[in-house]
Amino acid sequence: MARPLNLHPDRLFPADHKVRNIARELYAAVKDLPIVSPHGHTDPRWFAANEPFGNATELLLVPDHYVFRMLYSQGVPMEALGVRNPDVDPRAAWHLFAERYHLFRGTPSRMWLDWVFAEAFGIEVLLGAETADHYYDTITQALMTDAFRPRALFERYNIEVIATTESPIDSLEHHATIRQSGWQGKVITAYRPDPLVDPEFEGFRDNLRIFSNLTGEDCLSWPGYLAAHRQRRAFFADMGATSTDHGHPSAQTADLSQTEAEALFAKVSAGTFTPAEAELFRAQMLTEMAGMSLEDGLVMQIHPGAFRNHNAAVFARFGRDKGADVPSRTEYVQALKPMLDRYGNEAALSIILFTLDESTYARELAPLAGHYPCLKLGPAWWFHDSPEGMRRFRRATTETAGFYNTVGFNDDTRAFLSIPARHDVARRIDCGFLAELVAEHRIQDWEAAELAQDLAYNLVKQAYRL
Repeated sequence: MARPLNLHPDRLFPADHKVRNIARELYAAVKDLPIVSPHGHTDPRWFAANEPFGNATELLLVPDHYVFRMLYSQGVPMEALGVRNPDVDPRAAWHLFAERYHLFRGTPSRMWLDWVFAEAFGIEVLLGAETADHYYDTITQALMTDAFRPRALFERYNIEVIATTESPIDSLEHHATIRQSGWQGKVITAYRPDPLVDPEFEGFRDNLRIFSNLTGEDCLSWPGYLAAHRQRRAFFADMGATSTDHGHPSAQTADLSQTEAEALFAKVSAGTFTPAEAELFRAQMLTEMAGMSLEDGLVMQIHPGAFRNHNAAVFARFGRDKGADVPSRTEYVQALKPMLDRYGNEAALSIILFTLDESTYARELAPLAGHYPCLKLGPAWWFHDSPEGMRRFRRATTETAGFYNTVGFNDDTRAFLSIPARHDVARRIDCGFLAELVAEHRIQDWEAAELAQDLAYNLVKQAYRL
């Protein structure tokens, strides 16, 4: 017999009744605020073409590496789930997922998915082997209606703005189509130069040649290479970008002389570099990009500390972003110093720091952001975008950096319908944290009400200049 699917109205609020009542009041005032999604990886083609999603598997399973990494860890082949396998039977893939839904107990994926099932599709029974077909048919039939096209869902969930992420050699054709369509939804891009600044990125040298052809600059020369970045950054800004996004292995920065930088670029562009030289080049490019952000006003996001594509066999067969990126130890104090020595006191510069290494919150990141005018702290995210991860972030950083050196929440997702689910979790956790401060008489109730609005909506708009 199928069990009911219930979303408790007090989920994630503190257990103490007095504190819970405060959290309820705070949440009631912010739960319906517009969603600002400044950092994510949804496909702009969805909003350009506005075509229906094909089926439940295509919408909820294939794009979500949080989901298929768990299933893969339990021995389910990725091909069987539809990952890079257009010939898979989507219903069969959904059954594999449904039969193993118990694997997600206690995970944020379970919370997000249950929200989507109940709130978006009105399903009232828990997903499992016996309800797999009911889920698949209910979701897939709904997706055939106009109400579930991408633009309609964007509007239904009150998304004010969403940022996608593209490389400098992307044409941004889908963003152009959105603009020309007359639709009022705001979908912007973000400048993600990793394929052009990481010498160890697959196809780096080919990307430099494409970069040259696209910009008309000689991207095998240091001056031409930098000029090409400036040109493409300006194009991205014209297409709505307000930020850049840098996913480096470490937070290392450097401040080389012109002669040193040119000599290093000659090596990386020729493919004759060592791993240490690749790291030095990435470090130099973070400083170069900070200088460009000071010039053009784009907010700079730095999110280091992932050992990407840790599973070599999965990477070889399926490519990037298949759930095998693993957090690694990351140092910030010494790593950022060359860049901060040059630009750290520039109040006009905005750099948002993320981390996958929670041990740095109180020891390094909060003290840095609590001092340097250019620095802000990105939210708990990617493996830590969970109730306990968010609570740990607030407890570790607030006393040193305060709330106003943070930037609200971002969802960082490829799974479109998880966006409102993730924002709902973040708002509930922040309201619970603020309620504790009120109950302990550390802040007043009216301050908590203001903070709840700021954390849910105002800070992200200010930080990303939206």
